[in-house]
Amino acid sequence: MLPIAGGATALSRRPGYSPLAVRRALYGYACLLPWIIGFVVFTAGPIIASFGISLTFWPILQDPRWAGLDNYREMLFVDDLFWKSLRVTSVYCLFAVPSGVIVGYLIALFLNQKVWGLSVWRTMYFMPSIVPAVASVYLWVWIFNPDYGIINGVLSHIGQRGPKWFGSEEWVLPAFIIMQLWTAGAGLVLYLAALQGVPTTLYDASKVDGANPWQRLINITLPMTSPVILFTFLTGMIGTFQIFTAGYIATAGGPNNASLFYVLYLFRNGWEYYKMGYAAALAWVLLAIMLTLTLLMLLASRRLVYYEYNEGT
Repeated sequence: MLPIAGGATALSRRPGYSPLAVRRALYGYACLLPWIIGFVVFTAGPIIASFGISLTFWPILQDPRWAGLDNYREMLFVDDLFWKSLRVTSVYCLFAVPSGVIVGYLIALFLNQKVWGLSVWRTMYFMPSIVPAVASVYLWVWIFNPDYGIINGVLSHIGQRGPKWFGSEEWVLPAFIIMQLWTAGAGLVLYLAALQGVPTTLYDASKVDGANPWQRLINITLPMTSPVILFTFLTGMIGTFQIFTAGYIATAGGPNNASLFYVLYLFRNGWEYYKMGYAAALAWVLLAIMLTLTLLMLLASRRLVYYEYNEGT
């Protein structure tokens, strides 16, 4: 009996069960309560509700009717525009994300050197990423104008006839990819932080061993900065699958649905065709696609990405 009583006394004296610790925990949860309420009401609640909506026929102005999996069945086996929008977005992602990561990384490598006017160069390359999206799109619509745009004007001076860009089914996606490259400096801060975090001792040792700059880049710089490259690649992939503003303003999905991006098609179903249930189903399919691609990338990163950690922890 004595050991039991002694154990109970010791347990009651633990700091985690003291009145002061309980009050502190309550104060902490009280401070978190506004965020928890906001998350439940404005994030978790709508997410759960959207799944329920995806199982209904809801023309917005009328009461929703139960549809079960009919929206998903129509999407996969009937709706050709679903597959068209998915193909357009996938092609755009396939070219825009790797090229954006490569260009952004090369810019960071350049700005990590001792060059003249370094602060000016960094500001110049980072500035496009903070320009408002609408203003940026209108700027590029003017640049790609087939009649008086800058690019076609330059091509005409060298005897070449420029394409119609946003007005051409063949050139509309390349135009969007070029427009995306303009904001390649968005990850500049992350790249520079990663590059400057590489231990200089590794470079010094490689120079002693006779490694040239290309060998140092391949064997030291890229592996040591690979976690940041993976992060920018994943966020870029998610961002390209969510592209909406550029497609809505520049082409509205044209010509002939050649730039019908997935989220633009989702918007059309919800707010132009008033098929809110079908739009919610499209949103959940997009979530499933992004989760699958992200998991595949994370699995592949186990072999491709180097994480510096202590084996004993």
